Amino acid sequence: MQHFLLKGDSLLVPSASWWYYRAVADEVEGVTVEYPLRETPTRYVYDLEALAALRRTPRLKLLLLASPNNPTGNVIERAELRQVLELFRDLPVVLDQAYFGFTNGMPDDFARLTDEYPNLLILRTFSKLYALAGARIGYAMVGKGLAGFPKYCARNLGYNRISERLALAALESGDYYDALRDRMARDRARFYELFRGVEGTRIYESEANFVLVRFPANAVAGIRAALRERGFVVKFFSDEEAFRDCARITLGTADENARLVAAFQEVLPAMTAQV
Repeated sequence: MQHFLLKGDSLLVPSASWWYYRAVADEVEGVTVEYPLRETPTRYVYDLEALAALRRTPRLKLLLLASPNNPTGNVIERAELRQVLELFRDLPVVLDQAYFGFTNGMPDDFARLTDEYPNLLILRTFSKLYALAGARIGYAMVGKGLAGFPKYCARNLGYNRISERLALAALESGDYYDALRDRMARDRARFYELFRGVEGTRIYESEANFVLVRFPANAVAGIRAALRERGFVVKFFSDEEAFRDCARITLGTADENARLVAAFQEVLPAMTAQV
């Protein structure tokens, strides 16, 4: 934002997403304009028609996409991404992929897109899949049309040699992370099966290390309290209208996930029966 926006410039961000996206333009006195992510019974999806309608937003200087999106876990499909990049070809487009990599078999050839779309900037971090948040290191894939951005970052950002070696070691540990992805896929499936069998709840398909679940409004307080009594801290949303009555369940170890599933199996029947 510090590089691309001036005072009064506009930024497009997804509506049902990380709260900070809606605040980041404020740092440079920019204008935040939200485009909708549409809720379906099984997942959230990008509303390309609504996004296209905002193409002529006054002083539009930047479009931000998140894939996978936090906290909904959905990705923008490759064909849809190309549609967006074509529509916004003359505008810098930031693709935030902080949560990329939690699903095996997903092609990772996004860098090639920066050759086709020179105004594309893809952001990655080692904080999520690689669990190296303390190392404070990430990387970007930058189209040639945004050559000024790496120069700006070189002056204002950096990392130390230890963080660099940790990041390289993670990249060289492919087999370990492949196995981790498989375990996470199995555990996501367990949560899907659990909540799809409970009337009144809705779980959304995710490609990240978490799942979003919507509960009956009258059951939220009781479920939250019952989980805390059993030693579980789950993130329930109370201040964000789009996710009211929702919880984002972060996947833990296989044992932790199994114990949480068992706790929900114990708690949910009584709580949802009262609704």
